[in-house]
Amino acid sequence: MIDSRAVIDPSAKLASDVVVGPWTLIGPDVEIGAGTVIGPHVVIKGPTVIGENNRIFQFASVGEDCQDKKYAGEPTKLIVGDNNVIREGVTIHRGTVQDAGVTIVGSDNLFMAYAHVAHDCVVGDNVIMANNTAIAGHVHIGDWTILGGFTAVHQFCRIGAHVMCGTSTVVLKDIPDYIMANGNTASPHGINVEGLKRRGFSADAIANIRRAYKIIYRQKLTVAQAITALQALAATCPEIDSLIHSIESSNRGIIR
Repeated sequence: MIDSRAVIDPSAKLASDVVVGPWTLIGPDVEIGAGTVIGPHVVIKGPTVIGENNRIFQFASVGEDCQDKKYAGEPTKLIVGDNNVIREGVTIHRGTVQDAGVTIVGSDNLFMAYAHVAHDCVVGDNVIMANNTAIAGHVHIGDWTILGGFTAVHQFCRIGAHVMCGTSTVVLKDIPDYIMANGNTASPHGINVEGLKRRGFSADAIANIRRAYKIIYRQKLTVAQAITALQALAATCPEIDSLIHSIESSNRGIIR
């Protein structure tokens, strides 16, 4: 059902069962998949593709021009997956030509009120960004990561999968997979044991991830030395492979 007070560009493509609330504005070059519910006072600007069964609450701004001063009106894009919840006042911006030209949001994510996803970010699946969390341009967030309220992530940072950041964490360097981080600036505080248990990691896998954490953070090794030691551990624990990749792919250096 589309409320008669909504303003929808004739070129926008909405599945037949999309619900749109009053005073919502949907611009040209927007595609919205089946089962999606859009509340009142939402602005969606294209080029933007939104998948199925998403819920977008009032006053969210999705697909707006980015805040990068280099942006000159190029037709960049936002792609949003399925089953996301985008709460009140959330802002998600399109990409820039200085990167791949697209911001990508996966599926099954929760963006709590007033969270901000900047241009060219890549957000995985099953991510939670709590209230007032902000990620700057070009940030990558791995699957199953939770960013506590008021977390701020510097541009170009990469946060691995299954990471947990505490409230008001300031992230200026990359965070490898599985790490719990907190503080201004972020520092490591062990691994996300409870999160790994909830997601079905075996006791052996968690024990090996603990060993990996000690190799990185307790043995006073260089990053290169730690990677060598982790490779030996990965031979019997495949979960360590993604941890190694998250370290090797870091351009800003990891928190230590």
